[in-house]
Amino acid sequence: MAEFSIQVPINQHGPRERILQLGEARLSDAECVALILRTGMRGESSEHMAQRLLRHFCGLPGLAAASVRETASQVGVGTVRAAALAASFGLARRLAEAHFRPGTIVRNGGDVARIIRDSARGTRRESFFVVLLDPRHRVLSLQIASMGSLDAVNVHPREVFSTAIRDGAAAVVVAHNHPTGDPTPSQEDRKVTDRLRAVGDLVGISLLDHIVVGLDRYYSFADEGFFTIS
Repeated sequence: MAEFSIQVPINQHGPRERILQLGEARLSDAECVALILRTGMRGESSEHMAQRLLRHFCGLPGLAAASVRETASQVGVGTVRAAALAASFGLARRLAEAHFRPGTIVRNGGDVARIIRDSARGTRRESFFVVLLDPRHRVLSLQIASMGSLDAVNVHPREVFSTAIRDGAAAVVVAHNHPTGDPTPSQEDRKVTDRLRAVGDLVGISLLDHIVVGLDRYYSFADEGFFTIS
């Protein structure tokens, strides 16, 4: 009897085999999450568990925003898998921030918005960021000045400018995220911008822009005529 082999379609393999054959870009969100989970539980594969988590948290952004305690409380997940997920999402954010390395030139608000969006992706709270710049508008560092709630963040000028003065920054760009996804600035955002601009003029450190970052859009006060990045 002649020998023959059965060719199993690629889509019948698990996520580990598919990432080796096709690469990460061809995997679904559920398959990538399944690889982080590593194993499922009795009666449920890791991929099915990943699909269940994504449904419960309304997609990848919601899962990334969930605390370790929230994720661990889901059936079959536990602290080990939840910690692995949190670490993976944290590394993704750190990698995004690493691209905004010292020496990078800030040319416009979009340069800042892209980094802030990646840094704040998935968070349920507003965070206020400060980008310290040298006289040629090259990045010295990226700092988090304050963290707030779902719809507000309180920031004092000293939280923005104390580090800028200490590190010898010539200018700063500030930014914060709107977890709701809508980057339209609030009245308080406008008041904060005016206060920071006034303090910057007083201490001799220019406030070049204030960026409000939403889900897929951003608002630049400079683009609206408040500031000019030159």
